[in-house]
Amino acid sequence: MKILANDGISQGGIDKLHEYGFEVITTKVAQEQIANYINQNKVDVLLVRSATKVRKDIIDACPNLKVIGRGGVGMDNIDVTYAREKGIHVINTPAASSESVAELVFAHLFTGVRFLHDANRNMPLEGDQSFEKLKKAYANGIELRGKTLGIIGFGRIGQAVAKMALGLGMKVIASDKYVQDAVIRVDFYNGQFINVDIVTEPMNELLQHADFITLHTPAQNGYIIDENEFELMKNGVGIVNAARGGVINEVSLVKYLDNEKVAFAGLDVFENEPTPEIQLLMHPKISLTPHIGAATLEAQDRIGVELADQLASLLKQG
Repeated sequence: MKILANDGISQGGIDKLHEYGFEVITTKVAQEQIANYINQNKVDVLLVRSATKVRKDIIDACPNLKVIGRGGVGMDNIDVTYAREKGIHVINTPAASSESVAELVFAHLFTGVRFLHDANRNMPLEGDQSFEKLKKAYANGIELRGKTLGIIGFGRIGQAVAKMALGLGMKVIASDKYVQDAVIRVDFYNGQFINVDIVTEPMNELLQHADFITLHTPAQNGYIIDENEFELMKNGVGIVNAARGGVINEVSLVKYLDNEKVAFAGLDVFENEPTPEIQLLMHPKISLTPHIGAATLEAQDRIGVELADQLASLLKQG
């Protein structure tokens, strides 16, 4: 069977697919040419990440397509229900990238509390002439230890964030419509571990008590965080979004950064990807990354291998 990995796949994933007897094509095909390419090359399986969109037009145009695989968690770039109605299997890898996304969340949190995003902009420009001035400007950092982290969305990634927060000595509170409670196991290098029970709470309560807030929800109809939610937050709160663009009203975010209700933000995702608003890109209180939450070598390798194993199981190969 032929597999088109249109947004790339790790070498580990390719090797595993070859072990199972699949033919793997890693040619990057333009969005408008995908259907023709699939049909001309008799492709059975289309693997994508976030770049390629698999909508109704492609599904209708490719009657021989058997499986659509998403390397990652969210599947908002795939018309999942329609594909399944047409008899196409749709799979993803919900667990493979959790740790990578969680580490990026903390990269943004550490960056925000120690002004690293702004220092890294200004040190190359002024570090040789205004060292003492910059030292004073960035001297009022705070520690994460002992602070309260509010996690909105308490699935696999939210729980991975909770583990790291607990390991740092933070208090963790969480909110999720579908998860009532969870046992968070924090493992240590020497085989020891602790279990921590966390019961989720209404989002309005979380917003009022959290020193820092991080979002881990799917794409929504409408904003999760808008004017009313910002008003409920503590003064000086930090907020991180490494979930999906559009869950935070970015206009409101800039307003509350400017009036200092929000101390800093960390954004890995944006409403207008791949062209984020210039007000966000130039804002001195926002730490920025270009949607790289799952983009570690380890996560990509896990994603590739997990997709290969699922495909082999699904298609009875190997």
